[in-house]
Amino acid sequence: MAVTLIAHTEVGSGGATEILFSSIASTYDDLMILTSLRTDRSAQTNDNINIRFNGDTATNYSRVQLVATGSSASTAAGANATSITTIQAPGASATANTFGSGIIYIPNYKNTSYNKQVIVDGVQENNSTTAYFIGLFAGLYRSTSAISSIRLFPNTGPNFVQYSQATLYGVTKA
Repeated sequence: MAVTLIAHTEVGSGGATEILFSSIASTYDDLMILTSLRTDRSAQTNDNINIRFNGDTATNYSRVQLVATGSSASTAAGANATSITTIQAPGASATANTFGSGIIYIPNYKNTSYNKQVIVDGVQENNSTTAYFIGLFAGLYRSTSAISSIRLFPNTGPNFVQYSQATLYGVTKA
């Protein structure tokens, strides 16, 4: 297996409403995104991070999740959404200078015969007695179009703060 850096984005001063990877070549077998994110969501310690493919805003996304806070665990599901809610990032009220970490894996992203799976593992960091959120997600993008662009954006935000970053890798299995 070979992992190749495709693109890296780090948010500068003033923040950014999204992190966008576009013109993704169909050279690889799978895609992987490593994230370190924080938003400016006012008066909150957390913010959901959403993912959308190919600019598709139709209700073509579903997900299931298993989450834990250190003191409890829960499951949830969502269907027919306009994006997949993936990880959570610290918001403006979280411990200063903490960033949530996540791995987003998209197998067979270029296949045009079936829907696309999304696998996510993430944690929202906070320097307190319990982390707010640790989660595993499975998502589905109901489209047979190859994925050529990926947009990450805060659910509430409205912005990713400075030093938030995401790195896109192509994974070749042979």
